[in-house]
Amino acid sequence: MIKNVLLAFIPIFVAVDAIGILPLFVSLTEGAKKEEKSRIIFQSMVTAMCLAVGFIFLGNAVFVLMGITIGDFMVAGGSILFYIAVADIRGPGKGSSYANQELGAVPLGTPLIVGPAVLTSSLIMRGEYGLAATLISVLVNILLAGLILSLSGAIIKVLGKSGSRALSKVTNLLLAAIAVMLIRKGIIQIFHL
Repeated sequence: MIKNVLLAFIPIFVAVDAIGILPLFVSLTEGAKKEEKSRIIFQSMVTAMCLAVGFIFLGNAVFVLMGITIGDFMVAGGSILFYIAVADIRGPGKGSSYANQELGAVPLGTPLIVGPAVLTSSLIMRGEYGLAATLISVLVNILLAGLILSLSGAIIKVLGKSGSRALSKVTNLLLAAIAVMLIRKGIIQIFHL
């Protein structure tokens, strides 16, 4: 059992990419108070856990029932990320009012922490290593992502205010690039069916 958990943990760890999400989190929560960041992290973890666990149990059935492919899912997730990146690049007050209410759910909980890569990996790991090992691996990875995000304050202290702003713009461009990559991979999958 422990071996299966470790074997399932590694691909899901790569798919979650908590360290890669950290700069995006710092960018999206710039100027938020500590309590607000804690609420956002909690919301993102609950969203990610609910989505991942639900998808592990129901993912294949829902996709088959609705005629949705992984490619379709990737294009939809990429489109949402792209919209969020553009709204944030334009600046506060120009379309980013979602941040205070929904930031933990979208884009952090999904599609950043648990997106198409994690959902697809979870389905594969369930078939390969079993339900229990996959559930444990996914939940531990989500908790680890929450821990890493909660340590983001140290990064802001190191960078300073102007460094934070520069990081914010660069990471929004990175978020847009990730969105385009998801859309591209989704389109490739759609046309290779």
